[in-house]
Amino acid sequence: MCRRMSTAHYGNTRFSHSPAQSRAARIARIDALATLLDTAFILPGTNIRFGVDAVIGLVPGIGDVITTALSLYIVGEARALGAPRHLILRMLANVALDGVVGAVPLLGDAFDVMWRANRRNIALLRKHLIARGEL
Repeated sequence: MCRRMSTAHYGNTRFSHSPAQSRAARIARIDALATLLDTAFILPGTNIRFGVDAVIGLVPGIGDVITTALSLYIVGEARALGAPRHLILRMLANVALDGVVGAVPLLGDAFDVMWRANRRNIALLRKHLIARGEL
């Protein structure tokens, strides 16, 4: 890749695609996605947090497929960040439980609000990265 393609100039700021910056950006991106999916909103008058996972999950059939695909994207990014196999399997179990129980009408939507598989998976990934001194 030529130098012009690997960096860009925007005003006085120079953006480069260094591995450390890309890694931090990747972690921030999946953390933001997990927040959006699981805890982006507060139910007025309560402390109950929910995300678009619970809202999209209200659409019969396709809603849970969409949110499970987004959850699997987070797991894929964790794998790309070097998460070990046992951690990926645990994350997949969280997503599977969320997907299976979430498919049950109404009960599944309540479960989505309380289980927060994506926030759990980000917490597992952060714990692993901290233990390895990578975060």
